[in-house]
Amino acid sequence: MSALKADVIVVGGGFMGAASAFFLRQRGASVILLERGLIGQQASGVNFGNVRRQGRAIEQLPLANRSREIWGRLKELIGEDVELMLSGHLRIGYRSEHAERLETYARDAQPYGLGLQMLTAQALRERFPFLGPEVTAGCYAPHDGHANPRLAAPAFGRAAVRAGAQVFENTEILHIEKAGEDFVVQAADGRQFAAPAVLITAGAWGDRISAAFGEPVPLQVKGPQMCVTEPVPYAIAPTIGLATDVPEEVVYFRQVARGNIVIGGGGHEPVDMENRRAYVHPRRTLMTLAQLPRVVPAFNRLNIIRVWSGIEGYMQDNRPVMGPSARVPGLYYAFGFSGHGFQLGPGVGDVMAELIKTGATSTPIGQYHIGRFAASAVQAA
Repeated sequence: MSALKADVIVVGGGFMGAASAFFLRQRGASVILLERGLIGQQASGVNFGNVRRQGRAIEQLPLANRSREIWGRLKELIGEDVELMLSGHLRIGYRSEHAERLETYARDAQPYGLGLQMLTAQALRERFPFLGPEVTAGCYAPHDGHANPRLAAPAFGRAAVRAGAQVFENTEILHIEKAGEDFVVQAADGRQFAAPAVLITAGAWGDRISAAFGEPVPLQVKGPQMCVTEPVPYAIAPTIGLATDVPEEVVYFRQVARGNIVIGGGGHEPVDMENRRAYVHPRRTLMTLAQLPRVVPAFNRLNIIRVWSGIEGYMQDNRPVMGPSARVPGLYYAFGFSGHGFQLGPGVGDVMAELIKTGATSTPIGQYHIGRFAASAVQAA
């Protein structure tokens, strides 16, 4: 059987992969996108949906800003609505150390144009009267927001197809090897795909592929704990999250236009990688529900109608693997975004398309190169 060929093969049809396929087509490259299940079915479709820059590592803000610019014109770019609401992001705190953390971040992030606004307890009460009395400090990002993760990756996948990409769902990959100038990708059903460049956007499975090319990375898989309430009258415009290092206190939430409140927090649970299953532990959900009324007292009267989890890949240093392989020419990576990848999705796709087509990027990503793990791999050996 002859291999189906393209300029670039993208392995993994999550948000990063679908966006990369779209932007590669925008730059004139022929693309094959391979996904084991359905586009956006894994972590890209079950995350919280934060379109925020506030709270990210300062070094990541150039990438986040590039992505935010794309989010701002997303509907005209891909022709679909992903329920994007640029209604702000509010980080709040209970204690003096929370206020200090918020103030420090606002100062450090000032050169990056987030427009952060520090709010006193009185200002918070006036602007967000639903907040509880324990909330004493806040930092508001007026240009952040949220979107529906169930819609975003599939929308980019469809846009990539309309732009000329070849997308193959339900395509299990057995192995990838470099054969001469091309990579050959072998599917379980016997099909072969070939291209001189391969981009690995396989999320929590990305480390398995990088290890097969001699580039192991310290990736852990975790299942976030999510839930959503019944619809109630719309009252909460910004996404809200607590700036705390205490795991039991962590909670974040957003209200969608139809009234439901999407909630995250309570830590993570182990996942079953072989069967591709993630689980919600009732203890985690109850922990989150106990914290919610501290932030918004009225939440103690809400009913949860659904809980869910997903499979996310977390790097040991909380930095993604993004950029070219350190060992194999033509091989590229973009995975391990450690639960913070949704906002970055369009920007990652654009940057990786730029890198593959031109050999460089206008946005700095050197700190994410997989070569940073080479020394520890040698020591472990």
